[in-house]
Amino acid sequence: MTPRQRSPSLFDSFNYATEGLIHALRTQRNLWIHFTIAAIVLVAAVGFGVSKIELISLLLAITFVLVAELVNTAIEAAVDVASTSFDPMAKLAKDMAAGAVLIAALNAIAVGYLVFSGAVADRSSRFLDRLANAPSELTLVALALTVIVVVAVKAFTGSGTPLRGGLPSGHAAVAFSGWVAVTLVLHDSPHRFLVSTLTFIMAFLVAQTRVETGVHSAFEVTSGGLIGALMTLALFQVFG
Repeated sequence: MTPRQRSPSLFDSFNYATEGLIHALRTQRNLWIHFTIAAIVLVAAVGFGVSKIELISLLLAITFVLVAELVNTAIEAAVDVASTSFDPMAKLAKDMAAGAVLIAALNAIAVGYLVFSGAVADRSSRFLDRLANAPSELTLVALALTVIVVVAVKAFTGSGTPLRGGLPSGHAAVAFSGWVAVTLVLHDSPHRFLVSTLTFIMAFLVAQTRVETGVHSAFEVTSGGLIGALMTLALFQVFG
């Protein structure tokens, strides 16, 4: 007769849970990313002095993302063990688990925006108002000059074409030039922070697609974005 196995103690259960978390952190890159972002968000919350209810909202959103990622990891491991060959239902189970993580991440982004948008908008508005107060026509000049500089640099380095390949990325330069121009032109708008955020996201996506398609390296995209943003900022400062 086999002796009855002893139930794990409370300490054993805690130890098993900790081992699972440590293993997930060691093997799952996405979980590391989530933990890093969570740490940055909590430090920012302290720096901006958020209220207690806002901090609670941030903690709940962060916990939701981390729990969803851990469950997703567990489901993937279980499916891999149960499936020895490709199974459409196994793929569907993994996709749905990943979808849960996506929903949790989108919710966290929304909560973070609602918590930080007011404080960041106020501080950034005061900073940007010191930089420029220029007419909207200067935006077109900034964009045109950005293209000229990009073409000149590519001609000097002998790499790529004006809008494909080489150092720097013309797409990234124009995209980030537009982001800075929109941010500075809307200095009197109460929606400047929202519009600036959306424009930055679009500029970032333009740069990201250039890297993913293999047209540019990360360095070429970064240099292009910096050229576009800094040139536009300089123009607004000089002629504003």
